[in-house]
Amino acid sequence: MGMTITEKILAQHAGKTSVQAGETIWVDVDILMTHDVCGPPTFAIFKKEFGENARVWDRNKVVVIPDHYIFTKDFHANRNVQLLREYCHEQELPHFYDVDTPRYKGVCHIALPEEGWTRPGDVLFGTDSHTCTAGAFGQFATGVGNTDAAFILGTGKLWVKVPPTMRFEIEGSIPSCVMAKDIILNIIGDIGVDGAAYRTMEFAGSAIENMTMEDRMTLCNMVIEAGGKNGVIAADATTEAYVRKRTDAPYTIYQNDSDASFHSIHRYRAEDLEPMVAKPLSPDRKARVSEVANTRLNRAYIGSCTGGKLSDFWSAAQIFKDNEVQIETFVVPATTQIRQQLKEITLDGKSLWHIFEDAGAQIGNASCAACLGGPADTFGRLDGDDVCISTTNRNFPGRMGSKSAQVYLASPYTVAASAVRGSIADPREYV
Repeated sequence: MGMTITEKILAQHAGKTSVQAGETIWVDVDILMTHDVCGPPTFAIFKKEFGENARVWDRNKVVVIPDHYIFTKDFHANRNVQLLREYCHEQELPHFYDVDTPRYKGVCHIALPEEGWTRPGDVLFGTDSHTCTAGAFGQFATGVGNTDAAFILGTGKLWVKVPPTMRFEIEGSIPSCVMAKDIILNIIGDIGVDGAAYRTMEFAGSAIENMTMEDRMTLCNMVIEAGGKNGVIAADATTEAYVRKRTDAPYTIYQNDSDASFHSIHRYRAEDLEPMVAKPLSPDRKARVSEVANTRLNRAYIGSCTGGKLSDFWSAAQIFKDNEVQIETFVVPATTQIRQQLKEITLDGKSLWHIFEDAGAQIGNASCAACLGGPADTFGRLDGDDVCISTTNRNFPGRMGSKSAQVYLASPYTVAASAVRGSIADPREYV
């Protein structure tokens, strides 16, 4: 029986000629990533279990990126970053992207591709559920808990159950003002937040093949919101062009066998897609924008690993360039590179940065910021009565701050249009 992309990657990293869904195997790990929220407990467990003088299995395969609670005066958050500094110094880890230094990057899931850590055929684990973003590059990437991460630190291996693959085929041309975020919200709404529990979500079809890497990253980023173990898209020329600009490290491209076995196949016609939202308080509460149009808002947020990439801001700028926001609007670049690009890239003779400023938006530092709520002084954090439309990935109670705040998830196009209207609006009316 043939194998899927995920099965082939895991088989290769287990030293096997083949594996099947449901089989449990030891796999060798190419990259372990951690950040300021989970890094300190991961290193603490590692030292407890492997010994005070233990060394990580391969210091060149450990990537540490503080990004969550960093631009704050909160003592506990600052202490976490200091602990990372101490651990990285002690272990002589060269790939530490420390905040307040020239190396600082921003949100880990966008920093990893920028720095060339997302390579086809590799196995990447991270102490963050949205590590699945990197599956856009044709690799096996998923989140793990602190204990599993500590075990990887000591051994370079992990015990993994091979997931079955759900295949999502989107054929055709994606309509104007419909983004990858709309597609994944539609899919999650169809299958539910547990519809892909411990399964691979593979995306394929002509619409996917014509996507940029950033669009593909958005799709894979949110598979965890459907319960998925990992997302994956077959690597192609677009993938290689992106990766080769950022690293000369070797990689291996895997494709599905012609007789590969899938758990299920779900087909979509791209031309039928339209702007979507996820209503409070769950990512699977999908609705067409037209169904919730004119819902009153008082906050808009564009940022995060899901919606803080350059293409996300370029899309929002298409609407902001001729309009002013009517509600409090926050713009948070995912990385320092993207933040700089906002100042350099122009639209109609004006930088994206100035377009946002002139529209009345507030621009923050590269970080996760309010996506995970954070301390009280977190940029963009929601208060109790806020009704927000956001490009982030989760809208559970308390996710972006107050438990009583209401969050609608949407694409950058829809968030920008809604910020200008002051209520949920269809971006097709503005572009």
